[in-house]
Amino acid sequence: MEGGSSHNFVPPSAGIDKSRVLDVRPLRSLMPVFPATSQAPSFPGMPPFGHTPNGFPPFYPFNVPLSQASPDLNSEMRTPSGSMPAPIRSYRAPAPSGSDDFPEDSNGEGFFDPHVGSSASRKKTSKASSSRKKTKKNGDGGSVTNNGSGVTFVPVMSSFQIEDGNRELVNYVLMNFDALRRRICQIEENKETKTGLIKRADLKAGNILMSKKVRTNMRRRIGVVPGVEIGDIFFFRMEMCAVGLHAPSMAGIDYMTGKGDGEKDPVALSIVSSGGYDDEAEDSDVLIYSGQGGNSNNKDKDREVADQKLERGNLALQRNLHHGNEVRVIRGMKEDVNAITKIYVYDGLYKVHESWTERGKAGCNIFKYKLLRVPGQPPAFAVWQTLRKWKDGFSSRAGLVLQDLTSGTEPVPVSLVNEVDNEKGLASFTYFPTLKYTKSFSLMPPSFGCNCRSACQPGDTNCSCIQKNGGDFPYTSNGILVSRKQLLHECSPTCPCTPNCKNRVSQTGVKLRLEVFKTKDRGWGLRSWDSIRAGAFICEYAGEVIDEAKLKQKEDGGENDEYIFDTGRDYESFKWSYEPGLLEESPHDVNEDYNIPYRLIISAKNVGNVGRFINHSCSPNVFWQPVVYEHNNQSFVHIAFYAIRHIAPMTELTYDYGTSSNEAGSNSGPNRKNKCLCGSSKCRGYFG
Repeated sequence: MEGGSSHNFVPPSAGIDKSRVLDVRPLRSLMPVFPATSQAPSFPGMPPFGHTPNGFPPFYPFNVPLSQASPDLNSEMRTPSGSMPAPIRSYRAPAPSGSDDFPEDSNGEGFFDPHVGSSASRKKTSKASSSRKKTKKNGDGGSVTNNGSGVTFVPVMSSFQIEDGNRELVNYVLMNFDALRRRICQIEENKETKTGLIKRADLKAGNILMSKKVRTNMRRRIGVVPGVEIGDIFFFRMEMCAVGLHAPSMAGIDYMTGKGDGEKDPVALSIVSSGGYDDEAEDSDVLIYSGQGGNSNNKDKDREVADQKLERGNLALQRNLHHGNEVRVIRGMKEDVNAITKIYVYDGLYKVHESWTERGKAGCNIFKYKLLRVPGQPPAFAVWQTLRKWKDGFSSRAGLVLQDLTSGTEPVPVSLVNEVDNEKGLASFTYFPTLKYTKSFSLMPPSFGCNCRSACQPGDTNCSCIQKNGGDFPYTSNGILVSRKQLLHECSPTCPCTPNCKNRVSQTGVKLRLEVFKTKDRGWGLRSWDSIRAGAFICEYAGEVIDEAKLKQKEDGGENDEYIFDTGRDYESFKWSYEPGLLEESPHDVNEDYNIPYRLIISAKNVGNVGRFINHSCSPNVFWQPVVYEHNNQSFVHIAFYAIRHIAPMTELTYDYGTSSNEAGSNSGPNRKNKCLCGSSKCRGYFG
């Protein structure tokens, strides 16, 4: 249930004395300016600040003895609905201390200022600018600069786009970030075999994009961030920095300070709750958030445990309670597939409802803030909680028709769900996990495999399979595709390398917890219970390989085969791989135009896998990639699906079906088009 009604109230743990107040002394420069008691405003239904001195609830007293204060910390929300939020123009971003790329504040919490790059980055950019000689446009709105010694990418995003974004810009920035991060991972993993060390590719990618102004929403703001939607997921804190959702690369509270009468009045913009402190974060509408500082989690044994201070982010959250400003909440959770990986989900806007102090597990006094989710927002964290119950077997899936429609063919069961109507089954077809050939195809000569005796290793120049991919291992160590390829070569069953070789990603079957579900207006669709990161393999398009004569026979005979995949169709071009100029690489290093040796036509009407249920969209979140490997002593092309961007759980998976080369837009004849119902802002109205 959305909102923060009184029945969602979660009291603190028993035994906490909320009347106990720390004798805290805010920094003079951060001390708020309070109105005089006689000038304190009064609001309907609320006494003029009651017993709280100078009208500042409830972290009190700053200069009043405890014996003189008689607060009611269990009262309802103290900020009236009619109070005006602090004006955004009165705030500015706090400047980070130090000169490192990711400076630390006085409590050792990292803070990356999204408005300025590191000093090293600024020098590098300046040097590239001064040696600029020749510039040409590329196909994606950026420019490539040849400075004689390499290639430098110079974006052409306008100052307005950098300050204020939209959905398209946010997706553009995130796609560039992860593409660059994957490429850096690929480079570092090539070195890892020699040095044994691997660097943080996410930090390096973030620093490059920040310095090159490939970012958006730089203008700091309270509330909604343009282009960022509730439920969006992030695998790296730097992604949130790049799109303006949360500025600090490490600290949990993002805030700004205002100027007035020489004093600073901070306001909190966003918080990240990811388990680093003693938060209570199991309720989907209520969050009990712990303040920052004081080493309250006691993970750093070398730092002395100390009480938290009412300053910086802590003071900003307290001021949000006073002003009634909304704060963005990002919840961090461990990934099911990889327990050491954290996923961050944007859970929408909350308001600080109450605050108090209590003794933490490490023995220090910490601040606690109770935040309530603003009603009427779409669910985000609540979806994750529901999925967790399904996975753990604590709750049954509503509308479940079949537990596993693959009958054990795939490594992970694929459920069939219908919450729309009473249809209880699918049209009859035989589940088959890969391609099935109805006749002998001898269109490619056999490909000689590698000679690796263990798993193929990045950077191994003697691996013939790596050489076929241009000398780079096509996947990162966790099986993420680095770049689109003209033709991706994987190790085949004839290669002597081990079955767990990372260069067999598309051959190992479905690894995600998928479900086939009934849509409202487009038949059956496919989605995942798991989060999917950009570049992750989803499934193959399985079915019967047919020739052009068989396809024409189907069309001329009026057979309605909605499950045709045809590489001969026209597909919208798009750029997914990294910008070589960002790493001063040649622009010819990455070519995304497919080079398929023959036209591949697959019919999944009678034989197929889960790929047959992926619907069309003119703005898809999945792309297809031709993959070749050898079986039955011949090399064959397969069609594998990968995620274009991070995909949140329970989001429908879609790819672009393309259009027939002839009679584009025609609604009659053998090449008639299907009406598109994708609902995208870029919908072209038809497909097929």
